[in-house]
Amino acid sequence: MKFKLIIALVDVDQTDAALEAARAGGATGSTVITSARGEGLKPAKTFLGLDLEGTRDMVLLLVEEHLSRDILEQVASACHFDDSPGNGIAFQLDIEDAVGLTSQIGTISSEIEDQL
Repeated sequence: MKFKLIIALVDVDQTDAALEAARAGGATGSTVITSARGEGLKPAKTFLGLDLEGTRDMVLLLVEEHLSRDILEQVASACHFDDSPGNGIAFQLDIEDAVGLTSQIGTISSEIEDQL
């Protein structure tokens, strides 16, 4: 079985929507790293030296490769990434190897059975 790591950088108020969309797409777990900061094409304006841009959450999803594109698109749709600049981004990376997934392999196998 091959895996992909989906990394989504989302506004804090969109984290739950990203997690729900990923779960609906077949993700069996996630890790959320809070208080990430980012800067897009145009830096955020400051007021008296204070940063006006809010923090983001980094959502990490280790998913089976056959499910990855659908999950990626569902997260993008749920978080409105393409609606306006600054809503967030998501991307996927190939995973060479992974351990600790024994309890999830059965569920993953049954979900992708039709796609193999």
